[in-house]
Amino acid sequence: MSGELTPALRDNAEALLCYLQRRLAPEDAADAVAEVMATAWRRERALPDDPEQARMWLFGIARNVLLHAQRGEVRRSNLADRLRSLVARSAPPADRGVEVRDALARLEPDLAELVRLVHWDGFSLAEAAVHLEVPASTARGRYQRAKQLLREALAPVA
Repeated sequence: MSGELTPALRDNAEALLCYLQRRLAPEDAADAVAEVMATAWRRERALPDDPEQARMWLFGIARNVLLHAQRGEVRRSNLADRLRSLVARSAPPADRGVEVRDALARLEPDLAELVRLVHWDGFSLAEAAVHLEVPASTARGRYQRAKQLLREALAPVA
């Protein structure tokens, strides 16, 4: 690190933190200051000699870090909106299949997961066995047991 960069960072760190705290969530401001410092160290040859110009240079970096963080937040928010929309379109009505979900919930966890992998996620029994890290023969036996238990649980009451 340059002899000039250390004093510039030391003299401006608190002001940079305050600048970023007023614009970001408090837990993100310290990370943003660290990013400003890392960027300044990478670009230290561009540091102006004049202390006031060095301050402005650091605040310019802080502004770019802030804009980058805001763009990232917009992208994350847009992605979350698209995912929520996708889930809303693909989710079955709340009362549809409730008996099956209840019957699955009563199965042993390893049996229920095997059924979900095959019927909900589209895995073959062999693929589900690999995913669950069990031999294919074990998966086949568990699947047969799960099907029998589900038949019994879903059978109409006489």
